[in-house]
Amino acid sequence: MRMRGGGVPASDGQPQAEGSPSDAGNPVRWSLPASGWVRGAAALLAGALPALAFPAPSLWWLAYVALVPWLLLIRSAETPRRAALDGWTGGTGFVIAVHHWLMPSLHVFIVLLAALLGVLWAPWGVLVQRLLGGAPSALRAAAAVVAVPSGWLVIESVRSWEGLGGPWGLLGASQWEVAPALRVASVGGVWLVSLLVVAVNTALVLVTIARTGARTTGGVLLVVCALAVTAMWAWAPQPGRSGTARIAVVQPGVVAGPGSVERRLARGEELTRTVAGRDVDLVVWGESSIGAGAWHAPEIARRLAALSRGTGAGLLVNVDARQTDGSGRSGIFKSAVLVGPDGPTGDRYDKMRLVPFGEYVPARSLLGWATSVGKAAGEDRLRGERQVVMVLPDGDRRLRIGPLVCFESAFPDMSRRLTRDGAQVLVAQSATSTFQESWAPAQHASLGALRAAENGRPMVHATLTGISAVYGPRGERIGEPLGTDESAAAVYDVPLTRGTTLYGRFGDWAVYGALAALAALCAAEGVRVLRRRPAPGSPGRSARTAHGSPERPSR
Repeated sequence: MRMRGGGVPASDGQPQAEGSPSDAGNPVRWSLPASGWVRGAAALLAGALPALAFPAPSLWWLAYVALVPWLLLIRSAETPRRAALDGWTGGTGFVIAVHHWLMPSLHVFIVLLAALLGVLWAPWGVLVQRLLGGAPSALRAAAAVVAVPSGWLVIESVRSWEGLGGPWGLLGASQWEVAPALRVASVGGVWLVSLLVVAVNTALVLVTIARTGARTTGGVLLVVCALAVTAMWAWAPQPGRSGTARIAVVQPGVVAGPGSVERRLARGEELTRTVAGRDVDLVVWGESSIGAGAWHAPEIARRLAALSRGTGAGLLVNVDARQTDGSGRSGIFKSAVLVGPDGPTGDRYDKMRLVPFGEYVPARSLLGWATSVGKAAGEDRLRGERQVVMVLPDGDRRLRIGPLVCFESAFPDMSRRLTRDGAQVLVAQSATSTFQESWAPAQHASLGALRAAENGRPMVHATLTGISAVYGPRGERIGEPLGTDESAAAVYDVPLTRGTTLYGRFGDWAVYGALAALAALCAAEGVRVLRRRPAPGSPGRSARTAHGSPERPSR
């Protein structure tokens, strides 16, 4: 069945959208899949397309048009049910594409998880069809450019909950190397960037459909988006400079085979000694740089203290071991630990947000079988209870650092909290040895640019294996990153700042604004429905007979 929309019959007997392209000048006809399987495959591919905007492909410009095919497909749906299915299928494709590197660990289980998360896009599909279907009026087009991005943003905020996988693959994160987008992030976080990216895609759809009013509205709204970005670029306040810190990153690289834990530790020590005499303030090791057996050996503390004395710097290591926390809980923690010239200083941060399946199995009694089909955690790690800002004494200055562990660099609220608590430098310790040859290391490292720009604080992303990178307070890259094939130590001059950004001050206001916009749309729709409903006792439409003529009341 050939489709040009969904709605009233066309002259050839096929369905045609109300106010379809043939109803306006310069018609634009779209040949859209009609078969259920073909249409489902098209939705799956259309939903996956935006993944190419993220690292490693880093086709950042694609994000501004990547949703257009998916939106055009949804708007052609004949029914809300079909639109919901298009949204669900496309959402499943999006989740699989941005998390495809998890397949070696989760195997086919990733398809089930993607299908569950994809359900979040089903109501979005209905919203898209309602506002973009047929030939929207200028008013409906304007509502679409607000509501469609708002719906997408609400989906992003819901799936950013740790239990649903966390904020990996937020659309705005694809703009990590675009300076104007980073300035937008300083105003409203990655959420505002996502909102603008989806707004541009929605406006482009309006420009491509044939009704003059919708085209004009879409064009005007594209100009409004450009002017808004320009205004933020020109006037958004930025924290002022307050000095420089010298920070060394130690990346041992891939060390495999028997005795790898001990050999990795020895390599880390060897690389750390190379930064001695370079006036560094802090040396950062990657995630799980010290294993359980080594951490409990008494001589390890002495060796680490000797490294701190030799470099004249604090040493931030990361421990993956069975420990006891301050409240007496005993279990496996992933902890950032600060070591000084006399050994561990007592500053310790236990990772709070764990990777589902990688570090714990949700509802293990039900889903514990996942350990038999992938590399899911055999034993759940325990969570830390609070974030910690660590203080490094350095002559007349006391440098304050905010540690994060791996996956936590994806959460905007955690970096913002550390900044509000006084952190001058954000430090993320990571390791991507399982996914070394995938897109994951590049995408993970790119998140540091967003967190730095959001908070106006430099961000150090140090990996055991993967990509180590350092970003300035505006999200700009400092120095050269250490790639996945490198085993090296590098020293970076990191600019320090004082003050705060608008995002640091007001937080996730873009998400709340999106919720308010959707609430207003629902209220307006409710009022419209009530106005169309006949009052109780008022005469309705006259009934019609089988021949189509109105029935006459009996006398």
